Amino acid sequence: MVEKESAFGWSAPPGDLQRRWPRDEAGEFVAPRYLATRSSVDMADVFLINLLEAYGVPVLRSYPGDGAFGKVVLGMSGTGSALYVPETLYAKAKDLMEADFEWEDSND
Repeated sequence: MVEKESAFGWSAPPGDLQRRWPRDEAGEFVAPRYLATRSSVDMADVFLINLLEAYGVPVLRSYPGDGAFGKVVLGMSGTGSALYVPETLYAKAKDLMEADFEWEDSND
C-alpha cells in the first residue's frame, strides 16, 4: 500500500508530532508553515520551541544545509534550525514569538 505524500514531504509528521499536529476537516494533517530560523549555538531554537509548545503550538524542526550533520557530530546545528508550525496556528505562533514577556524573579 502506498501512502499519500502530504505537504510534509512524507505521509505524516515524524514521531510524537503525529499525535499533537492538528488535522483538517477531512482528517488530513494541516500543512506546515515556515515560522523562523533560529540559532542552535545559543539555544534560541530550543527556547522558542519550548515556548510555543507550552502554549499548545506543535513545532516541526529541520536543519537546513549541513545542519543535520552538525547536530549528529556536535550535538547542535551550526546553521540553526528552521521552525515550522501548523498553518492554522501560524498567527498564534507569530504573536507568541514577538511577545514581550515580563519575567518575575521567584526569589523575591
